[in-house]
Amino acid sequence: MTRDPAGVAVTIVDGYVDEPAHFGVPPYVSTYPRYTAGALVDAGVPRDQIVYHTIDELRSDPRKRGDVADADLLVYVGGITVPGKYVGGTPAEPDEVRELAWTADGTTLLGGPVRFGVGEENAGAQDMQRDDLDYDFVSMGDVEAAAHDLVENGLEGYTDRIRDYDEVDRWSNLGAFVVEQHPDHPEYIIAELETSRGCAYRCSFCTEPMYGDPDFRSPPDVVGEVDALSDHGVTDFRIGRQADILAYGGDGEAPNPTALRSLYAGIREVAPDLRTLHLDNMNPVTIVDYPERSREAIRTIAEYNTPGDTAAFGLESADPVVREENNLLVSAEECLEAVRVVNEAAGWRPGEHPGDGPTFGDDATRRLPKLLPGINLVHGLAGEREETFEHNRQFLRDVLDEGLLLRRVNVRQVMAFEGTEMDETGAEIAREHRDQFKQYKRELREEIDRPMLERVAPPGTVLPDVYTEYHEDGTTFGRQLGTYPLLVGLPGELPLGERIDTAVVDWGYRSVTAVPYPLDANAASMTQLTALPGVNRGTAGDLVVGRPYDTVREATAVAGDDDLARFLAVDTTAASVPHANPAAERGKPVDAD
Repeated sequence: MTRDPAGVAVTIVDGYVDEPAHFGVPPYVSTYPRYTAGALVDAGVPRDQIVYHTIDELRSDPRKRGDVADADLLVYVGGITVPGKYVGGTPAEPDEVRELAWTADGTTLLGGPVRFGVGEENAGAQDMQRDDLDYDFVSMGDVEAAAHDLVENGLEGYTDRIRDYDEVDRWSNLGAFVVEQHPDHPEYIIAELETSRGCAYRCSFCTEPMYGDPDFRSPPDVVGEVDALSDHGVTDFRIGRQADILAYGGDGEAPNPTALRSLYAGIREVAPDLRTLHLDNMNPVTIVDYPERSREAIRTIAEYNTPGDTAAFGLESADPVVREENNLLVSAEECLEAVRVVNEAAGWRPGEHPGDGPTFGDDATRRLPKLLPGINLVHGLAGEREETFEHNRQFLRDVLDEGLLLRRVNVRQVMAFEGTEMDETGAEIAREHRDQFKQYKRELREEIDRPMLERVAPPGTVLPDVYTEYHEDGTTFGRQLGTYPLLVGLPGELPLGERIDTAVVDWGYRSVTAVPYPLDANAASMTQLTALPGVNRGTAGDLVVGRPYDTVREATAVAGDDDLARFLAVDTTAASVPHANPAAERGKPVDAD
């Protein structure tokens, strides 16, 4: 019997996604659950009959699995094609996804990048195979289109298809409400925005070309989606769902600075309370082929974005042999030139003159640069040899030696998916080189990551709105919302689930130690004071004994270091706090890595 959409109860489970040009692990929420919710509403399902859960919710509260069991339709969205390490959430493993299908009493639909294949676990150096994971339906097209058509057809079936951008325009607005059901809404959620899908190029390992050639949404459509999300409490956004932000609004390859300006200016206009506007994915070949138009586009991005933004560059390998065998787009020399261009056009910091980048050291203002490149390196590709590792090391040394900045270096081993050229090679090379890969990765962390991080975030760099996430070994860890945010370790156990301003005092390999900013000289703990540069336990004890202070200068005079003024403030309302006993507190500077 055909079901009336108005009587259909739907549960959407978000198992999280990580694709070459799409991210949806908390605090990120991807387009999949939002567009699916909108498609269901468009098909006639009432909003109040759509339930949304993340996989982490179901792990922490098994009672919510009742929504899976009781739904007329379970829609699972997820899939990992570029695995990483995650702090905010843990993507669903294949066995968990299968268990959801077993739990559901109603019709089940599986979709998202999981359709490209799964392995034994979400990790690199694996051969990925397609698997229905015991679901009734597997969308081999767009899961949101499948959900729409399945409901319209009374849950009896559908034909796989690709949704068009007229549908996306409707569904993105109709489905924006579902973000309010995210467990981290509204304080700690960032919405991934789609400007296009597909890629004009065909690298051997990448799944993005499976979406076809690029097709672009118009600026008013994307801006309209931001407006709808803002109405539902979202203040943080990333323009991340595209293979190359510079190609937006053009022919798929050449930049269109006018379209980018319309997009960014429009977002700023409809989201006056915006706190984060970042991006992901910038193809270095576009900068190489169209240098002047690229510079103009990059300057436009830096005009409207928020600090700490990162443009991920897919160098993939600096080895010319690997480049040739895998259709990689740029040489090491060309990628280095693209790094220079982004540093020059967008590596300036708030308070500096646009175009003065890159700056670091004593001359830099104490904020993160507006936009820096990141480098992606993939191992296990066809043609990889012992020399490959040295080619990659040398490229990164060249960046460092030239005084340029990188926001981060992402090194991973390949996943081999059906439908890509890597399917023929498989993950055998990655497995053979696993031990060498681990040693090389450690070396990069020591030789490149830490000195680069010291340049990007000099002592005293202010990181506003760090959201405190968890405690470990007497340290509070948190991150800003944004693209590849720094992991921030704060001495002591501070309240969780709050946003605080911080200032950098030290570095790990991929993280920083910071203190609350400004740090109240009349109330700071011994562990916080000893984390400050040049402050040992004796000096910290003197600072505690010398309280209360009426001015910062009084405190720095006791410490004998005027540079501490960049970290400190004095709250005279706390002047009556008793003199603490420095011996009663124990602590040492934190290495947050």
